[in-house]
Amino acid sequence: MMDRRGFSKAGLGFLGASLVPPFRFARAADAVPAHGLSMYGDLHYPPGFTHFDYVNPDAPKGGNLVLSAVGTTFDTLNPFVLRGVPAAGVGLVYQTLAENSQDEPFAEYGLVAETIATPDDRSFVEYRLRENARWHDGRPITVDDVVFSLDILRSKGAPLYRVYYADVDRAEKIDEQRVRFLFKGGFNRELPLIMGQLPVLPAHWWQDRDFETPSLEPPLGSGPYRVDRVESGRSVSYALVEDWWAEDVPVMKGRYNYGRIRYDYYRDANIAFEAFKAGAFDWQVESSAQRWVTGYDIPAVRQGLLIKEEIKRDSGGVMQGFWFNQRRDQFKDRRVREALGYAFDFEWANRTLFYDQYTRCNSYFSGSSVFAATGLPEGAELALLEPYRDQLPPELFTQEFTLPVTDGSGNNRPQLRRALELLKEAGWEVRDRRMVEVATGKPLQFELLLDSPLFERIAGPFVKNLERLGIAASVRTVDSAQYQNRVTAFDYDVIAEIIGQSLSPGNEQREYWGSQAAVQQGSRNYAGISDPVVDAMIEKVIYANSREELETACRAMDRVLLWGYHLIPHWYSMYDRLARWDKFGRPEQMPRYSIDLFSWWIENQRATKVEQAKSELPAD
Repeated sequence: MMDRRGFSKAGLGFLGASLVPPFRFARAADAVPAHGLSMYGDLHYPPGFTHFDYVNPDAPKGGNLVLSAVGTTFDTLNPFVLRGVPAAGVGLVYQTLAENSQDEPFAEYGLVAETIATPDDRSFVEYRLRENARWHDGRPITVDDVVFSLDILRSKGAPLYRVYYADVDRAEKIDEQRVRFLFKGGFNRELPLIMGQLPVLPAHWWQDRDFETPSLEPPLGSGPYRVDRVESGRSVSYALVEDWWAEDVPVMKGRYNYGRIRYDYYRDANIAFEAFKAGAFDWQVESSAQRWVTGYDIPAVRQGLLIKEEIKRDSGGVMQGFWFNQRRDQFKDRRVREALGYAFDFEWANRTLFYDQYTRCNSYFSGSSVFAATGLPEGAELALLEPYRDQLPPELFTQEFTLPVTDGSGNNRPQLRRALELLKEAGWEVRDRRMVEVATGKPLQFELLLDSPLFERIAGPFVKNLERLGIAASVRTVDSAQYQNRVTAFDYDVIAEIIGQSLSPGNEQREYWGSQAAVQQGSRNYAGISDPVVDAMIEKVIYANSREELETACRAMDRVLLWGYHLIPHWYSMYDRLARWDKFGRPEQMPRYSIDLFSWWIENQRATKVEQAKSELPAD
């Protein structure tokens, strides 16, 4: 899943301070340079491979790709600082030391770097840069640029980088082509790969510029595209770089085939959808089940000009829901959070609003068969949890975690009765039809903050059920910029958000659920979770020595999080609902873990046919 600023999990994960003692670094001679590096096991692609399996190495270049961005505006082309709202797609300008393979759980191959070397204990990693790596101004990418990138992100970048790279002791220039990252703390298999996702920035370009100030000046990068045109608040365009130095690098071969990419901004998703049906942009991953079922009965679909397709993909799982901000007093009691969950009638919503297209999220890794906790803890998982038994709810060890289930009729009175029981246990009671705290007389009330009108039809019935409990909840929908500012500052009671997981969970778990992230503005610890047991389980995930240990640790962490009732879980689907105008060619083989739009291309004859037909389509 992509972060709000357009970077992958590995590129914007978080790393907290290590909880294990330092150890002696391995010798440099113990690290053998290789073309790639895997989290666990062997690499899929051998030395000398020429391209990924899921690309067409002979794909034609050219044509225009138009995409949508939902939000009122953007005000910066610098995605690395907290201030400002970055333009969609600006990550296309930059490159990293290595590139993820999208048909392996977590493996990287050299991009700006030609080789990667790390010892068995992974106490450091060494990258050798490609001699032909160039910035768009023609100057070579240097080791000094790499060292500068780490230093500037940690000192002046968004606060997340200081947490993310906390276990990196320093970057060291070995010679003109080699850079070494030295780590502190214990054995962390992910750190060498995390450094492969370091965005490399040009030291000479930033020398006389203020890194921390939002700016719409087109930045200098080394990626496949450069900023071509900016219409503030309306659109941003990127042009393919001519004679791009990395075009034939194996991880880039057959990718980034569009001559120009433009992102047009729309105030909300409904307006964007109407524009899409009219042919204003080319591609849409549909987020609305209702629209998918009812909104595409239009002439363009019936004539085969606009194609609907459901694409199944593997993932590490996902959790979406209404997140309680536990920095607020009314949500500090676990029983209150559990009680509020009984007011959300998923079965009714799925039948009435979603056409039974979704499955309830029942794990922080919903959809994963290996990371999601099931049944009761046993074996190695129980051994991880046993030392913390006194700090965990007793039922965690004796009951399988389940969510409330209704009959889908819309009458969830039994669930609301259970909510009242829990609230009474937590010290709340109904007075004059209002739920108040017995000790203080304060009413139980909160605001549900949204950034899209699409969620209002889901929030409305939830609020109605809360009213039946005497709880005063309101819904407020704001524009994307205001929403982002409030979420960054933790200025909300409840928000609707989604967190997707990678196939190799690791350091980013500190950013999602760790105590340090709970007080770090701009983090994705939306709920403000600050729990020493969760912190301990996160460390077990990060320092797992094998895939088996990783899966066990994830299940243990998942179980602890579930019993904390930090959110009201929503729903998920294992399919991406993709709608597109029929102007694309795509490789015969799709990547296992994503769609990878950038390995597709424009078929000129089909694009011409579509454009001609658009003007002749009858109104829907």
